[in-house]
Amino acid sequence: MTQTTATQATRGEIRVRRLEEGDSYWQPVPANGFVRCLMNSAEVQAQSGFTMGTQTVDPGCHVRTHSHDAHEEVIFFLSGTGRIELDDGAEDHRAEYGTTVFLGRNRRHAFINDGDEPLTFVWFLMPTGLEEFFRLIGRARIPGESAPPPFPRPDNVEQIEANTVFAKGGGPVE
Repeated sequence: MTQTTATQATRGEIRVRRLEEGDSYWQPVPANGFVRCLMNSAEVQAQSGFTMGTQTVDPGCHVRTHSHDAHEEVIFFLSGTGRIELDDGAEDHRAEYGTTVFLGRNRRHAFINDGDEPLTFVWFLMPTGLEEFFRLIGRARIPGESAPPPFPRPDNVEQIEANTVFAKGGGPVE
């Protein structure tokens, strides 16, 4: 076997996906808005588990306080303004274009849109699983369609949280 052939045999997959080509879900209150699940390790047969996408939170809404006991997360803010609340208010930072946050395991966090425009950020979670949570609590979204009226979380949201990526006792709270 030549060196070129050996190198090619160990190459991983390449996948290119446009913003609206992944699964997308409208989100229930209190976040409202929507998520786009852009890519995850199962889709691309990655060696390391991950999932990534975007979330858009409507003005006056928020992502509830939560933590992940078996996951690490990176957040990159794309547009809008808001607050990043860490460890139940021990730290508070501004969310605006270009702000990046790394969240290690068991670090409680919330994102509050206190601006007048939608707050949009990229999320990258290692290992995978967040896409399943969004699918189970949300409603399928077709790009370009009007947002539905605000809707409640499913009655079994606590079980969904326990079965996906949230820390026991560290799941979302109001």
